[in-house]
Amino acid sequence: MKPLFQISLFVALMVNNPLAAQKIYFPERHEAWKTAEKGQFNWNQAQLDKAVEFANANEYSGSRDLRIAILEGFKQEPFHQILGPTKKRGGPAGMIMKNGYVLATWGDTQRVDMTFSVTKSFLSTVAGLAEDHGLIKDTKDRAGNYIWDGTFDGEHNSKITWEHLLQQNSDWSGELWGGKDWADRPPREGGLDDWKFRKLNEPGTVMEYNDVRVNVLAYALTHVWRKPVPMVLKEEIMDKIGATTSWRWFGYDHAWTVVDGLKMKSVTGGGHSGAGLFISTEDMARFGLLFLNNGKWQNQQLISANWIEKATTPSVPNVNYGYMWWLNQKGARHWEGVPEHVFYAAGFGGNFIVVDQKSGLVIVTRWLEPSKIGDFVKQVYEAF
Repeated sequence: MKPLFQISLFVALMVNNPLAAQKIYFPERHEAWKTAEKGQFNWNQAQLDKAVEFANANEYSGSRDLRIAILEGFKQEPFHQILGPTKKRGGPAGMIMKNGYVLATWGDTQRVDMTFSVTKSFLSTVAGLAEDHGLIKDTKDRAGNYIWDGTFDGEHNSKITWEHLLQQNSDWSGELWGGKDWADRPPREGGLDDWKFRKLNEPGTVMEYNDVRVNVLAYALTHVWRKPVPMVLKEEIMDKIGATTSWRWFGYDHAWTVVDGLKMKSVTGGGHSGAGLFISTEDMARFGLLFLNNGKWQNQQLISANWIEKATTPSVPNVNYGYMWWLNQKGARHWEGVPEHVFYAAGFGGNFIVVDQKSGLVIVTRWLEPSKIGDFVKQVYEAF
């Protein structure tokens, strides 16, 4: 007979980690994903088919030639130009899984496409690995204590912490790889002088989605790791979760830095000037499955559960944003009919990785009209 304290501990673990009592399937590299067997889970196939039909019927309205879509989508930005690689995209594609087993797929799930700001959630993970490995002591540390080459000099920039960069509320001021912080997604009101000479916000007080500042984080992490960020992701995460060798993470053509005498590319956290992560739907699903299981792949903890908790904690300025993961809290970006504990990665053109740790659901959808994502995910939940 088990001692009472052991039973109590087991019950506590089940409550804190609902997936602990469920068997999760982790596919091997190149293995065909297993589909859920009849009766394995309780879902309405007709309703799920309806959701898939909705995704196929609501393809992103921008051009499949992503150079055209990028230039059109960001034409309001002064000096905007394509600085890195792009790739013509495919059509709608996606996967819906429960506990790793496939319930539905559509489109070409092995095709490699750009993911735009889904890249940010991968970049955040590289920061998490840096903290797990002790390269960064704490995300509340000032970045300038680690990067002293002038990137974080000045009264304003010197206050910026890793957390500010991860939550996109740093208001970092400057220029990187030719991109000016104020010219990236400027306000709809005003003009060049208003944007250039605006009053800076105190770090941590105002969220502003801004790729220049995200690229500053990527640059800083390159120097902390002392090797290219994609190499870190490959060695620490992608190889260990059995991802294919087809994914690529690019920087701008001229974004080179030197660390320890070695010239290396500093990557981007998105693709709105080209570059970013190019990846298949199935490899995105593996990444989502890792986060579904709280950073553990099979029996190996690849990224700490503590980091995932931090990454999915709402920031003060924006309840819907954590460490480069979007959160379905009650706020401006809340999806009605979808649990508030859901978190997701999101990118231009309708690229999403949606994770629900309590129900075991991972949803990957690509090239869905962005305004339709809430309706789509709600329809998926109506199947359960």
